[in-house]
Amino acid sequence: MGYMFNYLVPWRQQIPILTGSHKKRERLTFAEGDFAAVYAMSDVHGCYSELVEAHRRIEADAERIPGPKLILLLGDYVDRGPDSSAVLEFLSKPPPPGFQRLALCGNHDAELVKLYRKPTRLLEWLGFAGTETLNSYGIDIEHLLQSAAGHEMIARVIHNMIPKRHIQFLESLPIMVQMGRVVFVHAGIRPGIDLKRQKDSDLMWIRQPFLDEGPQLPFLVIHGHTPARIPTFGPQRIGIDTAVSATGRLTVLTIKGTRVGLL
Repeated sequence: MGYMFNYLVPWRQQIPILTGSHKKRERLTFAEGDFAAVYAMSDVHGCYSELVEAHRRIEADAERIPGPKLILLLGDYVDRGPDSSAVLEFLSKPPPPGFQRLALCGNHDAELVKLYRKPTRLLEWLGFAGTETLNSYGIDIEHLLQSAAGHEMIARVIHNMIPKRHIQFLESLPIMVQMGRVVFVHAGIRPGIDLKRQKDSDLMWIRQPFLDEGPQLPFLVIHGHTPARIPTFGPQRIGIDTAVSATGRLTVLTIKGTRVGLL
């Protein structure tokens, strides 16, 4: 692939525990060599069983790899699949022994936070996300709407049924990880724009011109957001959203030393 990684810097830091914030999301930087292996996946979309199975595969693969290892998720944990609540509960708990785990924010995650904080956006949100996430929390939103429940009642139901810790978890998520010459984001980056000047909205939502042009910066970008049946390899980018809610395939990309592969 032409990308070489010079892992010389020893492990020296723990991933920070982030607090919920409505401000610009955190962007994290690690040195090449901070992790002996990185396992990245994206767009879980409520597919809890596939997420657990991916962790099983990762743990089995990493058994003989000494040193710190990172599980990195690139966003969109909710909507589409049947078990968004279980996915968030799973990711809110500690990672497997011997691993750090870091989850980035996707556009669907940010939109769920907005719904929770401002339920008057319900109809707009339903047009974007559907009912699966609310159903996973035991909320029959179709029944509520048919019963002509007002916004205040629906807001109370949403606040009562969705644990606040799940929303705080989503609010805490960073939006970018840079690891040497590799950048991990949910959707992509605005081509040719310095990383420090990238908007959160671009990192969570962009498709074109990123998909055709790539980053136009000296980085390899690993991203999700744009689904395909198999991983996609574009100009200085690898897309790993393989539409698990439709295909049953949750792709795991690996970085081990100088090698980029698929698990």
